[in-house]
Amino acid sequence: MTATSTDNRRRAYWLKTLHEWHWVSSAICLIGMILFSVTGFTLNHAGQIEAKPDTTHLRATIDDALRAQLEKQQPAVKSQRKGRAPLSTELQAWVKTHWAIDTTGREAEWSDDEIYLSLPRPGGDAWLRLNLGDGEIEYERTDRGWISYLNDLHKGRNTGAAWSWFIDVFAAAAMIFSITGLFILKMHAGNRPFTWPMVGMGLVIPVLLALLFIH
Repeated sequence: MTATSTDNRRRAYWLKTLHEWHWVSSAICLIGMILFSVTGFTLNHAGQIEAKPDTTHLRATIDDALRAQLEKQQPAVKSQRKGRAPLSTELQAWVKTHWAIDTTGREAEWSDDEIYLSLPRPGGDAWLRLNLGDGEIEYERTDRGWISYLNDLHKGRNTGAAWSWFIDVFAAAAMIFSITGLFILKMHAGNRPFTWPMVGMGLVIPVLLALLFIH
């Protein structure tokens, strides 16, 4: 077997392997790439895209027995947990029963006269406040629409651990997709003279824009 034949077989093997890694990684990150590309555009034009927040405000009064129970718990929370603790099981059940709001795992701020729970979410915000003095409880939720929701997914804002893991996996797949694409370009560059000038433009243009127009 000649050296040329061996080199051709080795080249064919690596080219096939690179193509396999390239298409698998591209399949994994395809939908994510579309999502992040679209939301990159919407984030870049956030000032021109109008959003009309939709606000929901609820108000009620808890029963005296529950309020008295919370007042007894308040000193212990302030002294032992520095004023931060989840809502009591009874209050969580009240909120879920009356307003269908799940507060499991959320830590609230317990002060002398109230309990305040922040409930941030992608595409909006929410909060819950209970006045320990008179038992009045309020809930407010703001929804800024689907564009804001998708923008927050792009930024990983208030999205939780599962979405954070997805972003990490997507980033790894995108890196594999890009690096294998670079090696495939290298292997075909001999027959495509514009390959490296185009790759160079992809580097030079953003560098020049950053140096000349970003201060």
